[in-house]
Amino acid sequence: MTNYYFKLQETDGSDISLDNFKGQNVVVYFYPKDNTSGCTIEAIQFSELHNEFKKLDTVILGISRDSLSSHAKFREKQSIPFLLLSDKDEEVHRLFNVMKLKKMYGKEYMGVDRSTFIFNKTGELVKEFRNVKAKGHAAEVLKFIKEELHKE
Repeated sequence: MTNYYFKLQETDGSDISLDNFKGQNVVVYFYPKDNTSGCTIEAIQFSELHNEFKKLDTVILGISRDSLSSHAKFREKQSIPFLLLSDKDEEVHRLFNVMKLKKMYGKEYMGVDRSTFIFNKTGELVKEFRNVKAKGHAAEVLKFIKEELHKE
């Protein structure tokens, strides 16, 4: 079993880890870049459903390789109500195995495989979504949490 312990900085400089959210479900989603079309769609859709996630005791953490200042501008511009964490050295990206060889215009490069990981209230990884499409993904994650983690 992989230990998914990490500590990253949030836009206000706070250190954030999964330990900060004991007793809550945590959605950790990796995205390629602030202010790009797919990443903006995904962030807006998670933002629109943020209150629904909160009602289900679920925290959302977005992680990319962007700087803290880039995250702060992105959060402000898009009114993102959840935390964005900076992983410039790709350490946490590698921990979750989301760096993949990609191709664009015939050139190969290492890029982020848009992925989401769901941890339950005890910190156990219970679901992985890999190679996701941005549009509609937040609703898919919310549906999983409602059906699998919020059984009364």
